Amino acid sequence: MKIVKLAALLLYAAFGSQAVASQPPKIENFNTKSLFEEIDKWLGNDIVAVSVRAHNDQYGNIDQGKVLELDKQWRAEQEMDKKPLIAATLSSPLSVYLTRMQGQSYGLIVEVFVMDKKGLNVGQSSVTSDFWQGDEAKFQKTYDVGPKAVFIDEPEWDDTLQIWRVQINKSLLDPESNQKIGAATVEVNLTELARRQGFSSQ
Repeated sequence: MKIVKLAALLLYAAFGSQAVASQPPKIENFNTKSLFEEIDKWLGNDIVAVSVRAHNDQYGNIDQGKVLELDKQWRAEQEMDKKPLIAATLSSPLSVYLTRMQGQSYGLIVEVFVMDKKGLNVGQSSVTSDFWQGDEAKFQKTYDVGPKAVFIDEPEWDDTLQIWRVQINKSLLDPESNQKIGAATVEVNLTELARRQGFSSQ
């Protein structure tokens, strides 16, 4: 997160109010081929599929009441000193890997998290507001649609970081069975992507 904030501050210092766009950037204006290839490479690491399979084994058969109970626990823990569910998730090997993936992007990736077949978080680079994503478009327009589904949400302006952000969401496949096992969300810093590609994000 420190790397992302530093990149945003440098951009704001360099361009001042020009960094604050009046209209959201259009993802189709960017050359995203290499970005998507890199995301697929990162998410294709064995630790992703292994972690999601294990999470599906643990939570895959729980009912909706238990899902909501876990989500409620996650939200409550954010205001508590002891955070067993959050701590267990953030300290998992997958979360460590995703945090490293974000860091190696040098400010291009703002956040990344992986969900199981229920839409529950398996691993993440930072604490999300909730544990269950199954009621959101990031899951409903990927996992619920099909194994190769990709959903790019609308860009949002981050007033704190002074950047445009966009979430790229996609279904996750088990490389052994070639069946869908979960979904992933990768939030990209469009302001940084524009800087790297040398053009305005408008």
